[in-house]
Amino acid sequence: MIDLSNKSILITGGTGSFGKKFTEKVLAAFPDIRRLVIYSRDELKQYEMSEQFPKSKFDGIRYFIGDVRDEARLKRACEGIDIIVHAAALKQVPAAEYNPMECIKTNIMGAENVINAALDSGVQHVVALSTDKAAAPINLYGATKLCSDKLFVAANNMKGKRNIRFSVVRYGNVIGSRGSVIPYFLQKRKEGVLPITHKGMTRFNISLDEGVEMVFHALEYAWGGEIFVPKIPSYRITDLAEAIDPNCRVEEVGIRPGEKLHEEMITTTDAFNTLEIDKYYVILPSVPVWDVESFQKTFSAQYVEPGFSYNSGDNGHFLSVVEIREQIKKHVDPDFSI
Repeated sequence: MIDLSNKSILITGGTGSFGKKFTEKVLAAFPDIRRLVIYSRDELKQYEMSEQFPKSKFDGIRYFIGDVRDEARLKRACEGIDIIVHAAALKQVPAAEYNPMECIKTNIMGAENVINAALDSGVQHVVALSTDKAAAPINLYGATKLCSDKLFVAANNMKGKRNIRFSVVRYGNVIGSRGSVIPYFLQKRKEGVLPITHKGMTRFNISLDEGVEMVFHALEYAWGGEIFVPKIPSYRITDLAEAIDPNCRVEEVGIRPGEKLHEEMITTTDAFNTLEIDKYYVILPSVPVWDVESFQKTFSAQYVEPGFSYNSGDNGHFLSVVEIREQIKKHVDPDFSI
């Protein structure tokens, strides 16, 4: 694991599910970190987070109210920062469809502001969080995150002689995250009915801990311009419903606008630039900024087969009902039982 004890880190969207887990992991491993700046726009969430991670206990933590849309404020927050983890986003699909420009301002223009602030402030590494919805997007949220990914990858072309790297981590459904299906099902089970959109639907499964580990991996090993994709299991929505409560009636309500039947993280077109290494796939920048053969040798990486794609429906590893229950108990609700 990369040593962050002497680093100054800023995390945008720092009061979200990922931000809190990242903060927990960093402070547990590096309680004397030089500085960890929680940058977000919600003062109540910052107050609540400061109760969990108080300055009196963690001398390096800072709470900085600001929006990634505000470039001047963001640049001020980046003074003296070594690393940026960009987790801020508007990610609710229906809200993005109804308020498209608001989503564009945060997810695209906000990403550009992060890039400019990093370039102007002496930041050494930026890792941006992406989503499966950025692969062959069919909704506005996915389209904005695809644009964001392209901006961060291309930022490596404009760094000049600056000692900075921009990379991206892309993963799918986070178990138990706010607004996700498992907390929703846990609530609906009390009514005896679990509404599912389509009985053939599948989803990838990743925990917040694994998401944080991906960011640590990118911080330690990225050369700049990569999109890291994890090798993770899938689950069937019908198996999830059975895992939550086999006595509940399952009601099929239809796929929502902008929703896919299967999550997709690597398309067949991406396969031309995709390498496989250990626990991850790596989508390389279409315009190389370093020697690919050297990268392959360093990480014992091999190109995937032509026509390769990576989606939750064709995945070779599916969680069983028992395994799903174990995941819920471990990552969502320790008191969960049938």
